[in-house]
Amino acid sequence: MKTPKRIQPLIDDGLVDEVVRRLMSGKEADVYVVRCGDEVRCAKVYKEAIKRGFKQAVTYQEGRKVRNSRRARAMEKGSKFGRKQQEETWQTAEVDALYRLDSAGVRVPQPFDCLNGVLLMELVVDEQGEVAPRLSEVTMSAQQAIEDHGIVMIYIVRMLCAGIVHGDLSEFNVLVDAFGPVIIDLPQAVDAAGNNNAQAMLKRDVANITRYYAQYAPSLLTNTYADEIWSLYEDGQLTPDTVLTGEFIADTHDADVDGVMSEIKSILAEEEQRQAYLRELNEEDA
Repeated sequence: MKTPKRIQPLIDDGLVDEVVRRLMSGKEADVYVVRCGDEVRCAKVYKEAIKRGFKQAVTYQEGRKVRNSRRARAMEKGSKFGRKQQEETWQTAEVDALYRLDSAGVRVPQPFDCLNGVLLMELVVDEQGEVAPRLSEVTMSAQQAIEDHGIVMIYIVRMLCAGIVHGDLSEFNVLVDAFGPVIIDLPQAVDAAGNNNAQAMLKRDVANITRYYAQYAPSLLTNTYADEIWSLYEDGQLTPDTVLTGEFIADTHDADVDGVMSEIKSILAEEEQRQAYLRELNEEDA
């Protein structure tokens, strides 16, 4: 097939020998099957922001750290340079997440290189060497659904322990090969500690995955994994090896409103005294 313009630099640099075919076209990228020497991989070509269909990108990018202060300021101002940096940050986020999650014990495609908005990574295949199906294309027994759901919950825990919430996890972002589920599509990965929407996104991820597996094993709908996971995370008790129970009992104790208000008033009074003291010092100096 004709080589896409964005992949040509990878061919020029010897990273890719041939574009075999287009694999899929998504809301934020087009994916191609490519040949690299004796290996077959995939090339994910990110769409430009103006062409992307991914909504609420700002919501997902909240809390992402930019080490270069000049870049950070430009991104905040929304200048041409800043928009370019924002785009590069969006594209490299997936590469960073893939490396972090692989190290954390989450099954994800192995990344190889990212050049000019093209991510070169492992092509996940099935036992016959064909492209592995998405979870949405797979049917299974109730027992298999329970087992695979448990595996994905383990991956969600390990992602959170690595500081990441997928943010868009569903049956369309999980591949299934001979060894089980593989998590894909992470450009929108959320910083768990720095994003105010992280808890809501994790709950949605868990709900989406549970809803899909529950069509084969309805008993999964009675579990409360999302609340359990986040509660353990907030309490600092979540580890990559945490064994989930699927049960969560919310704290029903009434909040000590009077105590909180009393503490706030005490703090305000101390601040008033401090300000009065500073005013006296300024008057003396005058």
